[in-house]
Amino acid sequence: MTDLQTLLTTYVDSGAVPGAVALVARGDRAEVRTAGRTHAGDSSPMARDSIFRIASITKPVTAAAAMMLIEDGRITLDDPVRRWLPELESPSVVRTPGSPVDDVVAASRPITVLDLLTFRAGYGFPSDFSLPAVQPLFSELRQGPPQSRPAPAPDDWMAALSRIPLLHQPGEAWLYNTCSDILGVLIARVSGRPLPEFMAERLFAPLGMTDTGFEVPAAGRDRLTGYYRTGPAGGLDPVDTAEGEWDRLPAFPSGAGGLVSTADDWYSFARMLLGGGRPLLSPDSVRLMTTDHLTPAQRTASTLFLEGQGWGFGGSVDVTTADAWNTPGRYGWVGGTGTTAHITPSTGTVTVLLSQVAMTSPAPPALMRDFWRCAAGA
Repeated sequence: MTDLQTLLTTYVDSGAVPGAVALVARGDRAEVRTAGRTHAGDSSPMARDSIFRIASITKPVTAAAAMMLIEDGRITLDDPVRRWLPELESPSVVRTPGSPVDDVVAASRPITVLDLLTFRAGYGFPSDFSLPAVQPLFSELRQGPPQSRPAPAPDDWMAALSRIPLLHQPGEAWLYNTCSDILGVLIARVSGRPLPEFMAERLFAPLGMTDTGFEVPAAGRDRLTGYYRTGPAGGLDPVDTAEGEWDRLPAFPSGAGGLVSTADDWYSFARMLLGGGRPLLSPDSVRLMTTDHLTPAQRTASTLFLEGQGWGFGGSVDVTTADAWNTPGRYGWVGGTGTTAHITPSTGTVTVLLSQVAMTSPAPPALMRDFWRCAAGA
């Protein structure tokens, strides 16, 4: 069995990643290991408090923020979202998934809060990215791999969304990503506060997540790691980013993938979930977040992303033991910037891996899979 430090060092030495931070915790004991550098070709060693673009492991955090509003009595799971998102008052749906965007029918029912939390509102990525109704998600909403693709401010973003038809009827199919961004706008409108402000006060401050947010304060910018993609020749090429991109809040704070964070900050969030939600959520809310809500047919149709897993609120839920690292009930997700974070309630385990090379497909890369096996003792 490969130990955690050896695993990270092996991938760094191979040139696969410039550096990485890994955390594996069981109960109150956490093992944290670092390897490599914060930037390719740089002399700054990776550190436990290095800050990463965590991409889609933002999604469970956004789901938790929504659950706080439910517990506040501001919204319910069954509420139609059109009350706060009038842009979705009367959505249209393409007649078939492959139909042109102007060949539409009316939605059979309103989109609900539960639809957004379970990714079954009708918006998002299917297995086939070439479908006509998927293309506007890239061009109009700036969905897709994390990079400098400035999205419009929330009101303008929602106006653009209202002109895009649903790919499926509400509740019918699981579709990736877009629902978390819609959920972020919903949280802001229901709370009457910008999403970054709501999360900072209600989530990050109580949990001591001092390095988590939609921007990097001046005092932490020297800890922000680089971000790369694998080049055509096999080396690492920097992903183009706007100068000072993380020095200020973005016009569109993405609930799907806009946070920066550290391994210890996400661990604080994970400990809250493992502790039954204390001090922020009730055990019932955590149970709903970490329970699979998909039908077998919906899981089967989503193999490009889920690989047989189910989906809770903002994260996948393992439902099989197909791999050595699979544990039924394991909840969490992966991020396109090379991040992954999970909790396993049955064993009280938390696993967090932060690296900085973009994933080349929805399938988790070798480093992630080897990390999960290592954390599982396989």
